[in-house]
Amino acid sequence: MLIENFVQKIIANTDYQEMDRVYLFNRLQALVGDGDVEEQASGEESLLQLVDLAVKRGKIPDDVTSREILADQLADFLTPAPSKVTELFWNKYEQSPKTATDWFYDLCTRNNYVKKTAIAKNIVFSGSSSYGHPLEITINLSKPEKDPKAIAAAAKKKDTDYPKCDLCLENEGYLGDYGKNARSNLRIIRMNIGGEKWGMQYSPYAYFNEHCIFLDQIHEPMVINQQTLINLLEIVKTFPNYMVGSNADLPIVGGSLLSHEHYQGGSHRFPMMNAAIKQELTFAGYPQVKGGIVDWPMSDIRLSSQDTDALIELGTKIIKAWQKYSDPDLAIVAEKDGVRHHTVTPIAHKDGDEYVLELVLRDNNTSSDYPLGIFHPHQDKWHIKKENIGLIEVMGRAILPGRLKGELSEVKKYLLGQDNKIAEIHLPWAKEIKEKRPDINEQNVDQLLQQALLDIFDQVLADAGVYKDDEKGEAGWQKFLTVIAAESENKK
Repeated sequence: MLIENFVQKIIANTDYQEMDRVYLFNRLQALVGDGDVEEQASGEESLLQLVDLAVKRGKIPDDVTSREILADQLADFLTPAPSKVTELFWNKYEQSPKTATDWFYDLCTRNNYVKKTAIAKNIVFSGSSSYGHPLEITINLSKPEKDPKAIAAAAKKKDTDYPKCDLCLENEGYLGDYGKNARSNLRIIRMNIGGEKWGMQYSPYAYFNEHCIFLDQIHEPMVINQQTLINLLEIVKTFPNYMVGSNADLPIVGGSLLSHEHYQGGSHRFPMMNAAIKQELTFAGYPQVKGGIVDWPMSDIRLSSQDTDALIELGTKIIKAWQKYSDPDLAIVAEKDGVRHHTVTPIAHKDGDEYVLELVLRDNNTSSDYPLGIFHPHQDKWHIKKENIGLIEVMGRAILPGRLKGELSEVKKYLLGQDNKIAEIHLPWAKEIKEKRPDINEQNVDQLLQQALLDIFDQVLADAGVYKDDEKGEAGWQKFLTVIAAESENKK
């Protein structure tokens, strides 16, 4: 029976005991309606069957938001209390960091907080770009579209500032509502980072393997400074099996949520982390630090050392130097009318015995030619990518909008000479592909279309790079490096 079997699953996976069986059965009936029914499938499907039963019995409206809220309420029964989860996590950490993160990730998938079935819908592929850099593409199909009923209902409700944003600690156990995410089954590991109270959770709609979020327990804006580097390297020391990075702290070049201090990490080796050094750098005051300009479309300085204090000190000097550095000939301007335009996207990871800091230089200036950003995807690529280039994309993994699945199927038909409804925005690009590859056929069209997307993404990254891969860009790099060299000579 559906409810009985779900009760058994709760007892098997939590601290609930056999004595709690009747209590749990009645709690579930209160949510989905009285009377048990035959189970049609097990696993995540049984959860969905309970939601379907609640809709059929009129316990909830038949809309995406109501279904999500109830599904998370039901999944919450399968999840230990937050205090217990944190206790178990740090107990397992004593065995190894990976033991702890493996256990926590498994918990978050079993209780359906990490939506593995939805994530599996994403289109993911990788390959070399026209410049030879390996890149990765994700067409995001996992996150559900906003339900029209939910949008209408949210418009009628009085907005509240609790929780203040989607990353606040107050989301843990939050029921959710129209316009507010359901979080009944969310669990956040409590931890200290940089002497402050932080938390760690997994992302429900992960963009890469074990995609996790480190969040400040206080709702305060993103900022990139010395403390950022201290925090990132402390996280890598705590979880050497994970990389971690921060979105930039300015609009256009930053992430979608600048109001809450947070970082993103996980168990994924991003393409940028494997990119070679094209120019080695040494720093007079820091002989223990190896450095270099990374052979990458965006402008990345890589520092590595076993001495994390030296990495933090030198990295901070580079950030401060960049924040006030201008090169008007390259449209690189640090400040206008008292407004700062320079920051970095910092990433930390471990390679063998060494800690690595990647500092990607960012500039968020706009112009009449580039109103959305000079160092932002340019207009000829907007048909594929118009959104900000954030942390994940900086490292070589494109997060492309779900609309492309349908649009690219029409591009494919166009390339094969079939009847199609190709969008006008894709037509110049499709014509260019067809001219370059008159040999397109049923056998190679998918591979050629994927390669064309990879090439576009590489060009997007090049647009976002402050120093271009040309003679002027190289000269610009060398000018800025002289500033860094002068700063590094001053040990304090």
